[in-house]
Amino acid sequence: MTGFGGKKESPEEVIFSGLRIVIAGGGTGGHLFPGIAIAEVFMKRQPATRVLFVTSGKRIEETVLAKTFFEKKLISVEGIKGKGIFAKLTSIFRLPKGLLDALRLLIGFKPDIVIGMGAYSAGPVILGAWLLRIHRVIHEQNSIPGLTNRLLSGLAEKIYVSFPDTGFKSSFKHKIDFTGNPVRNEIVQRAGLDQNSHQVPQDEKRLFTLLILGGSQGAHSINMAVLDSIYYLKNPDKYRFVHQTGIKDADAVSKVYQQHHIVSDVAPFFNDMADRYREADLVICRSGATTVAELTVTGKAVVFIPFPFATDGHQVVNAKALVADGAAEMIYEKDLSGKILAGKMAYYAENTEVKKSMESKIQKFGHPDAADRIVDDIYRIIHNNDYETPCAA
Repeated sequence: MTGFGGKKESPEEVIFSGLRIVIAGGGTGGHLFPGIAIAEVFMKRQPATRVLFVTSGKRIEETVLAKTFFEKKLISVEGIKGKGIFAKLTSIFRLPKGLLDALRLLIGFKPDIVIGMGAYSAGPVILGAWLLRIHRVIHEQNSIPGLTNRLLSGLAEKIYVSFPDTGFKSSFKHKIDFTGNPVRNEIVQRAGLDQNSHQVPQDEKRLFTLLILGGSQGAHSINMAVLDSIYYLKNPDKYRFVHQTGIKDADAVSKVYQQHHIVSDVAPFFNDMADRYREADLVICRSGATTVAELTVTGKAVVFIPFPFATDGHQVVNAKALVADGAAEMIYEKDLSGKILAGKMAYYAENTEVKKSMESKIQKFGHPDAADRIVDDIYRIIHNNDYETPCAA
């Protein structure tokens, strides 16, 4: 492998010192968590590896990365799509500074490869890597590529995708590798343990546990519909609501559950998602790519409510293949109501065989090895196939 200064490093030197990896892109859990999953595999393969996350300073990036041992740097960059004309101009004027920040960071850190995860903060970092002739790859989580990845696809050496028919240009077909969407190690491991253990029969459980997720920022419309569903449930005391609300609705949602004496666990954001998935009997959530990937790995019955304003309607497309196969249900936001949700809750609580069939079908869409496949390929890119890829311990 050629080092940053042009020096040829031997495979033995690299194994001893570890790789230097930059992962760019965050902003939402959908971009951040797959990057963490990839970073975890690198660290497991070679503990001396250094992983640096380049972020834009969003709350979820600060909160989640603070609980890890990965390095973090902030660059000055803002998104453009979906903003007004003045906000767009402000973002455009900040792009040169973002690129300079990225170049300084890359020159100082001397990475072996840069991995773009699709958020706008990946843009200047991948561009900087291209200018400095550093290896660079991108990963697209959704079935329809986002603006950043569409712009960067021509600069990337490889494009890893989560869905087999992700819509990049046909001229990039030789770069595309269908790997699936990486899922964090704790969730993959927990799913494996659960599938190899004896599950507690539903009739021996006291409460039917509903897991409500609105994405990393919460979803107000889902929160309100779930609260409204309480009035339509014949026996609300037979349910337990585990509800991720986002910051704005947390207190209001918690008060309603308390007023109705309903067993609940309410939080703006859950940091222990492996346990939350394990406990869930039915999940009600958005169909962001990372949530879809986690559900397919954990094998949970789910009712998707796609975010109606997602770019190019990608959340609907993310869920469609699962729905068509009977592996999930979907309610469009325009049709969402407390009455409809209550009907779904009661149906799956009372029809355990139907729920088990859905759980079995959704697992067929899972890619628990996605992060390992990406890391394997990155080793090949960096080392030009000149030594055996390190294996997981």
